[in-house]
Amino acid sequence: MPYLPTQEQTMLRDSARAFLSEQAPVAQLRSLRAQTSGDGFDRALWQRFAGLGFTGMLVPEAHGGLGLGHTDAGLLMQEIGRHLSVLPFSASAVVAASAIRAAGSEAQCAALLPAIASGERIAALAVDERGKHDPQQIALSARREGDGWVLNGSKTFVEFGHAADLLVVAARMADGVGLFVLPQGRPGLELERVAMVDSQACARLRLQEVRLGADGLLGTPEQGAAALQAALDAGRAAAAAELLGIADEVFARTLAYLKERRQFDRVIGEFQALQHRAAVLMVEIELARAAVGQALQALDSEPAKASAAVSVAKSRAGRSATLAVQEGVQMHGGMGMTDAFEMGFFMKRVRVLQERYGDAGFHADRLAVLGGY
Repeated sequence: MPYLPTQEQTMLRDSARAFLSEQAPVAQLRSLRAQTSGDGFDRALWQRFAGLGFTGMLVPEAHGGLGLGHTDAGLLMQEIGRHLSVLPFSASAVVAASAIRAAGSEAQCAALLPAIASGERIAALAVDERGKHDPQQIALSARREGDGWVLNGSKTFVEFGHAADLLVVAARMADGVGLFVLPQGRPGLELERVAMVDSQACARLRLQEVRLGADGLLGTPEQGAAALQAALDAGRAAAAAELLGIADEVFARTLAYLKERRQFDRVIGEFQALQHRAAVLMVEIELARAAVGQALQALDSEPAKASAAVSVAKSRAGRSATLAVQEGVQMHGGMGMTDAFEMGFFMKRVRVLQERYGDAGFHADRLAVLGGY
């Protein structure tokens, strides 16, 4: 299936690129990484970003959004990857919004989605409890108490969880997995802000006898597992698109360097060994582009059948972006390893995105299970 953006999608991409290159460039990461507390991103920038309508892309028009699809959101994620922009777009407007749409009742969607679409409130999904992504291993418990619920347990690696206004928490119930909406500041909830290797921040959560009303559960208990799957697949495809954007930017910078760096009175791009390596990298990136496009289109057309395509995209994009940053550092020589040079920022971000929502090994196993092995 070809993945060619429409005229409207091209305009969306160009608009995002212009905004992010001016307002949230890679250089912004230098100032943000010095912050050891607080949100870890620019709230004023987030409001300007939301003012352009980006935060409502996956929210239906009936709830104040644009009613667009994952393919459109993927184009924006690629631009976020190109600029290493620190914004909670994926965490809130993609993953959490997808979870609420998939599991929430009409009343819950009407109460929660408009504020997410406007950027007024930031939401985050809390699912992982171990060092590696494994949504099958959920121990955080939810038990009934009267008409409400009581939650106990912990979560880790919650993207922008420290800055979220509300958390969507996956919990083990007597009859499966449920998704619960937990506002910040609820008694019994403890948050710890954690800096990651890419200088962005996430959160660890500890829940001890956290009480919620009956409406704390999104939808019904029977919807939880499928809704969690839908939210995770949305996040995986978004992460794959961000990885693709990083690979594109790193490759462009590396090619530019090969055309300007001279050695032995020749531009180093004339050396056949470097040409071969650049050609291999270009092919790898194009393979990732095809896989990411397929996954995003599958989520828009047949979301219930998109899991395999999403896993292929996440694995392929992770491997291609890893090769891109490794080759980028190598071809830039010694300065590629210095902090003064930005190539290392891309490498660290790729390492975090590799782990988020499952690395290549996780998705290889997932594909085997989906295939009946």
